[in-house]
Amino acid sequence: MLKTIEHNKLRIVFDDSLIHDDVEACFDAQYWKTHNKIIGSAEGRGTTWFVQLDKIEGALRHYRRGGLFGKIVSDHYIFTSWSKTRSLAEFSLLQTLNKAGVNVPKPIAAIAKKRNFCYQADLLSEKIPNAQDLVSILLQRALTPDEYSAIAEQIKKMHQAQVNHTDLNIHNILLDTQGKVWLIDFDKCYQQSGEGWKESNIQRLLRSFNKELNKRQIKWQQSDWQLLISAYHSA
Repeated sequence: MLKTIEHNKLRIVFDDSLIHDDVEACFDAQYWKTHNKIIGSAEGRGTTWFVQLDKIEGALRHYRRGGLFGKIVSDHYIFTSWSKTRSLAEFSLLQTLNKAGVNVPKPIAAIAKKRNFCYQADLLSEKIPNAQDLVSILLQRALTPDEYSAIAEQIKKMHQAQVNHTDLNIHNILLDTQGKVWLIDFDKCYQQSGEGWKESNIQRLLRSFNKELNKRQIKWQQSDWQLLISAYHSA
């Protein structure tokens, strides 16, 4: 069941079926270190901490800016409303996608802390177990037609839910050891009406395949794209 905590210019939304700890403390990596529940980490714009909850594994991420501006203001964003904060918006979108049957991480908890005209944000979401992104897999082997079909099915479901994944690339598509496809990283993504933007999503994904082919010589070729796009249109 979803619950909300509000106090001292702070808002937390969390799923109490997944988290039973001191919710506010759970956004501090030191809390998990103290309880010996850190199970790994990954480096990006900052450190994503992988933590062990009672029922599932979680990924704790602090929102940070990229690019040149991010070197000046690393983790503060202009506040306009709680619903538009990066963490609460992504939490809500993951909920929407879960209800639509799209394979995305379960949202566990999100926090936004207001600092005068700005805010900082963190998200705790499900860590998908035993999964690799498509880049890691394609460095080792080519994907099968069934795997391309499964990828297309998830993208189609996402589009049917009218969700625009503004950074749809092969780093944000995972495949687990059971052959299940997952879509991740919905920061700055949103629901959008209409149809025209969906082709832009698809073209972004194609550019991602080509980029990694040129950069890393992944095991992919143009005929593989036809497998994916044909499955997308027939889904």
